[in-house]
Amino acid sequence: MYQSKKPYLYGTGRRKSSVARVHLIPNGTGVITINGKSIDEYFGLETLKMLVRQPFGVTGTEGKFDVVATVCGGGVSGQAGALRHGISRAMLLAGDEYRPLLKKEGLLTRDPRMKERKKYGLKAARRAPQFSKR
Repeated sequence: MYQSKKPYLYGTGRRKSSVARVHLIPNGTGVITINGKSIDEYFGLETLKMLVRQPFGVTGTEGKFDVVATVCGGGVSGQAGALRHGISRAMLLAGDEYRPLLKKEGLLTRDPRMKERKKYGLKAARRAPQFSKR
């Protein structure tokens, strides 16, 4: 556990090109702050908020931790996935009893899917230029 004004648990989460640095504060009230904004301000879609809160639902710890996170890179979906991964990793430091629950749901595994690179002669990874018949 790291020491600052309040002791916290730290976890880094990654998804696509997003990186989340998560500070999990035990004995909290369930407040989630992302880049200085509340979760409701930061994520508009309810599904993304559910994705971020999933580790707490799996372990039955809703309202027991406060989350202060910094997220950069990627889009909103990748950032939500990175947050979920970071929260799950930080919860491992809170107690070993959470590991089997989080592992069973696949929350500790980093999603390896990435954008396919562009190939030469094509407009994108697989998109070929259109040829007209003469």
